[in-house]
Amino acid sequence: MNINSNPPRISGDHDSISPSRRRRRKRRIIPEGKDAREQFISELAQSLVPSVDYFLLMVLAGAVLGFAILVDSPSLFVLVALIAPFMRPIAATSLATIVGSWGYFVQALGGLTVGSLFVFLTGVLTGWVSRMFPDQPYEQAYLHAHFSIADFLLLTFGAVALIFLLIRAPNKKPIIASVALAFELILPLGVAGFGMTANVPNIWPDALIVFLVHLAWSALIGTIVLAFLGFRPINFFGYTLGSTFALLSLVAFIVISGMGTAISTRVAMPPPTSTITPTITVTATVTNTPIPPTITTTPTNTLVPTKTPTLTYTPKPTPVWGKIKPNEFGGAVVRTEPSFDGDVVKMLASDWLVEILPDVVDDGTHTWIHIRTTENEEGWILSTLLITATPNP
Repeated sequence: MNINSNPPRISGDHDSISPSRRRRRKRRIIPEGKDAREQFISELAQSLVPSVDYFLLMVLAGAVLGFAILVDSPSLFVLVALIAPFMRPIAATSLATIVGSWGYFVQALGGLTVGSLFVFLTGVLTGWVSRMFPDQPYEQAYLHAHFSIADFLLLTFGAVALIFLLIRAPNKKPIIASVALAFELILPLGVAGFGMTANVPNIWPDALIVFLVHLAWSALIGTIVLAFLGFRPINFFGYTLGSTFALLSLVAFIVISGMGTAISTRVAMPPPTSTITPTITVTATVTNTPIPPTITTTPTNTLVPTKTPTLTYTPKPTPVWGKIKPNEFGGAVVRTEPSFDGDVVKMLASDWLVEILPDVVDDGTHTWIHIRTTENEEGWILSTLLITATPNP
């Protein structure tokens, strides 16, 4: 329910207002009058202070996220965003520019930091546990450790909707907008903690950069929406070295440095997906055609047949190709040695084509096959995860 801070009007004054002006007043989001506006902002700011249930739900969301990473289940990743708490600190961080108070800015940022720390530490613990499952591909963790246009669109929608709906109806929680923000903030943060301790490449610090850029972008979008709605800092402190300067400086630094580093070093950038088409080499068969002798009219000449040299071709062996067998893990792990103790060279998805080399090692329990990827990376893979196929000419 909106706070009705406008003073009562007598009927005569109300009747003297034109119908168009009355309609504009009804559509007005910000209360009229300085006192009413300050009261409205103060009450909204107090409602956005993180409570105990916020931190408890962050711990629960982090635990579910850790399990979702281990089982590599997309549906459980969505469940994490659904059970996450209402993202109060994100709105409070943007609103701090309007309140113009260092204390409120630090309170909002502190609540966000503590809640994020719970999720990150849960991810760190999950990374230690993941070392017990070296063959798990962790494809969903890879997805949330990279930037994408779809993620930025969803993040922007969530930030705009959260601030706009909170201002329009302060006593209601825009759950859908909060779920969108939780999906784009909590998931990369937990994946970052997982990648820090897991023996899986290309996740840390990629996911941490994604989280920081998403966080800065959501705070910046929230501030822009508040300015668009007509909110300005209450006091002079909000215009100077207060929370406005601190927030916008933080946003500019993280966005510029984080995105610049990501693009220049390919950190948190999705790897290019290549379509592999095996090239079939056909060896031609050469047929020697004898040249007929040339007959002359001189009877003393003896006709000698001209011999055509025979060309000998040494055929090259046709490479043997195979593809990763679809399995419950969604792919296979390529290692530097034919052993589970070997370092991980690459993660290959299901149906990925590889060249099979002639080396085979049988350790008595498992059979390892030497393979080469299309990017000329060699390694060893379990024979049970491979389907061999030799292309026909």
